[in-house]
Amino acid sequence: MTLDGAAVQIHHLTVYYGSVCALSDVSLDVEAGLFTLISGPSGCGKSTLALCLGGLIPHILSARMAGQVRVNGLDTSAHPPGDLASHVGLVFQNPATQLFNATVDEEVAFAPRNLGLPAEEIVARVAFALEATGIAHLRSRDVRTLSTGEQQRVAIASVLALRPRVLVLDEPTANLDWRGTDQVLSTLVRLQREEGLTVIVIEHRLQALTRLADRVLLMHEGRIVADGQPTEVFADKARLDALGLCYPWHGAEHDDWRRMSEESASPPTGTRPLVALQRLEAGYGRHRVLHGLDLALYPGELVALVGENGAGKSTVARILAGILRPQGGQVIWEPALRRLPLGRRVGLLFQNPLHQLVCDQVEEEVSFGPRNYGQATDDSIEAVLEAADLTTIRHRRPQTLSAGQQQRTALAATLVLSPRLLILDEPTMGQDWGHLSRLMDFLTRLNRNGQAILLITHDYKLVCRYATRVVWLHEGRISVKRDA
Repeated sequence: MTLDGAAVQIHHLTVYYGSVCALSDVSLDVEAGLFTLISGPSGCGKSTLALCLGGLIPHILSARMAGQVRVNGLDTSAHPPGDLASHVGLVFQNPATQLFNATVDEEVAFAPRNLGLPAEEIVARVAFALEATGIAHLRSRDVRTLSTGEQQRVAIASVLALRPRVLVLDEPTANLDWRGTDQVLSTLVRLQREEGLTVIVIEHRLQALTRLADRVLLMHEGRIVADGQPTEVFADKARLDALGLCYPWHGAEHDDWRRMSEESASPPTGTRPLVALQRLEAGYGRHRVLHGLDLALYPGELVALVGENGAGKSTVARILAGILRPQGGQVIWEPALRRLPLGRRVGLLFQNPLHQLVCDQVEEEVSFGPRNYGQATDDSIEAVLEAADLTTIRHRRPQTLSAGQQQRTALAATLVLSPRLLILDEPTMGQDWGHLSRLMDFLTRLNRNGQAILLITHDYKLVCRYATRVVWLHEGRISVKRDA
C-alpha cells in the first residue's frame, strides 16, 4: 500500500551478490516523519536494504539490483550517492568505514564543505551535530585515538551535519555505552518530532528502541515477515524465538557497572594467574588512556571488562594481544605460556572483523591459522564452523557477508587456534541473540576446560548470563577493588 507523503518507496526490490539472493521482492513504503525499527537475524538482508536506500547499491557496490527505490521522490538508480547525500544520510555498522579525516572537527565539517555551504552555515551545522551527539568535548581529538563507540558518535554527527530528511542508521548503538545510547536516541527522537525527520534504525538491541519506534519490521531470508506497531509485532514471542531475536524486556538494561563489579565473584586465590598487568600505563601519542592499571586473569575465568566509551577497554585488549606496547608497567605471562607463539597464547576478536579477514573463502579463513601452525585437523575446523553457524556459507567470500557473519567468521578463525586467552572485543555487533548465545554457550564449554575469556562489552544481559567476574574500568583505572 502506498502512503500519501511517503519518504521512502520500495517496489519489488531484489538484490543478488553473485548467485546469493540478499533481498527477494521487497515492497515497502515509509511515511515521512515516522520512526521505523527494522530487525531480524544476522544475514537476513537488513544492511543490504540500507545500502539500497543510500544509493551505494547499485552505483558503488558489486551487486545486481532489480526493482525500484525512491527516497524523497528521487529514484536511487538514477541519482548517484553524492546527489542523494542531502536527502538521505546513512550511518554504517562499522564507523571506521566512513571516517577519513584527521580530527573530529574536520570529519564533521567535511560533508557540509563539499556542499559548498557558506562558512557560517558550516560552523553552525558542526556545532549542532557535535552537541546533538554529545561529543563537543572531542572536537579537537585525532579520530584514530578514539574508541569505537566514540567513533560511532562521530560518524552519526558527520551525517547529521548534512541535515538529511531521511536518516538510516545500521546498528547505531552496537558500540555505545548506555549514556551514549541515550544521547543518540534522544537526539533522533527530538529531530523526528521537532523537525519531521524520517528515522530508520536497523538494530538487534531492541530494548531501548521499542518504546521509541512508531513501526517495526522484521526480516528473514531477504523478505519482510512482520510489519506493524511494536506491541503487535513483539507480542508474537514464538516468531521472535524462531528468528533468534531476544524479547525486548524492559528491565534495567544498563545497570550500575560499579555495583555489578562489587557483587561479582572474587578472583581465584592460590592459583597462578595466566597473565597479570601491573601498574600499566598506556596511550596513543600524548593521549594517555591507562593509568597504573592492575589486572590479573586466571585459567577458566570468563571476565567481563566493562565501562564507558573511552575508558580504555580496547587498549587493554591490544596490549594483551601484543599489538600495542605499554608506556610503563609490566605484562607478566605465566612462564609456560611464554614459549608459545603469540597467536596460540592469546586470540583477539577485533571490533571491526574486516581488520582480520584476509582469505577468499570462509572455510579458508578458519583453516588458515591452524595450517600455518601445523595443527589443522578436519574435525576441529568442522566443529568451529558448526558452532559459528558457518557451514552453509563456508564457500562464500567474507567480503560478501553481513557484518554479523563476518564477525562470526573472524571469531571462528581466532577460536580454532585454541588460544589460552580469548579476548572478545564487542562481539555483539551484527549478531542476533540466537547466534550470539549459541556461540557463547560453545565458548563456555571451552572455558570450563581451562581457557580464559576476556569479554569486553556494553551488553548488560550478556554480562549477567555468562561472566564469572565483572571488572569495571573507569577513566583508565580499575575503580573498584574488593577483598577476596
